[in-house]
Amino acid sequence: MTNQASLFEPTRLGPLALPNRLVMAPLTRNRAEGDGVPSALMETYYAQRATAGLIIAEATTPNAVGQTYANIPGLYADAHVAGWRRVTDAVRASGGRMFVQLQHGGRVGHPDTSGLVPVAPSPVALPEAVHTADGPRPAVVPREMDAAEIERTVADFAAAARRAVEAGFEGVEVHAANGYLLHQFLAKNTNLRTDGYGGPVAHRIWFVVEVVRAVAEAVGPERVGVRISPGVGVNGVEEGDTEALYPALVAALAELGPAYLHVVFADPEQPLFREIRRIWPGALIANPALGWGGPLPADGGRAAGERLLAAGADLISLGRSFLANPDLVARLRDRAPLNPVRERGLMYAGGAEGYTDYPALGGGGGEGAGAVVGADADAGAQAARAA
Repeated sequence: MTNQASLFEPTRLGPLALPNRLVMAPLTRNRAEGDGVPSALMETYYAQRATAGLIIAEATTPNAVGQTYANIPGLYADAHVAGWRRVTDAVRASGGRMFVQLQHGGRVGHPDTSGLVPVAPSPVALPEAVHTADGPRPAVVPREMDAAEIERTVADFAAAARRAVEAGFEGVEVHAANGYLLHQFLAKNTNLRTDGYGGPVAHRIWFVVEVVRAVAEAVGPERVGVRISPGVGVNGVEEGDTEALYPALVAALAELGPAYLHVVFADPEQPLFREIRRIWPGALIANPALGWGGPLPADGGRAAGERLLAAGADLISLGRSFLANPDLVARLRDRAPLNPVRERGLMYAGGAEGYTDYPALGGGGGEGAGAVVGADADAGAQAARAA
């Protein structure tokens, strides 16, 4: 791929032809059915945003114990495959392409949601409340995964990847970021193990490498991406040695040949971002840091994305901008005004409001769409859920 290119020019991602370099980042929206089956509303939501160069669908659990929050989709049952097939068919009919993010919550889960005690690399509880269908609940101490459970979890990721391809996705993104299970193995304060998965950097990266290898073997490395969030301390993680951790991890992942690496809250001025770009031989998706606690920039992230392209990124992922603007590509290209994100409660409210009713340019594209008001106040734990 060439760098310093336009956000709006066609490019390729492995075997995929992309009409532009803008990626819709995965965003937790809590609109699946209670059993994890994608809803009809999700078909509309993703099809509305099909002009993105690539859509990465929201965090989807590979097994029951990995469920984070209520109404999160799954990919471990036949009904999940059928539900996601309806979504991918709708997106493809609208001209789009989709990967899906596979996410195991680890300690970020609750028995009130999954019916199971969460699992993690070590029995260290999340230091904050966990969101459930009945509101915030104190976190429980997770059960430490033994060697057999680690092996089963790796196999569950591979099985979910195969189901994703069966469901019509072009590929899967392994979520190793934002304080969920794979990130918990990477971080010193959540991984207190003394076996081959804990301790030095070379051991702490091993679970992530095993998962990515298994997924690549299951569906082909050209169908696999990996998301990382260097130095991002959401969900209570403290890596402890970020500057040593990520060069080692990225180098190990590069040997497996995934289609892309997706860096969260990327900063082109940070030496670590430049080092990751130097080490990583394939496509690099960069997600700019646009601020968690205030409104989005007026340009929706266009200038930040262009800076990252100039710094070596190949594709730019945007989350909240796509959330509020189903026709974001056209708006950014034409420098048209953007819909602001509505209040954060509507991100996870479960209905059409704040989901499929954001208007496109000219007033189309949303169900019952009208003028959109409000400001983006996505912050704190809610921002972590939507990242």
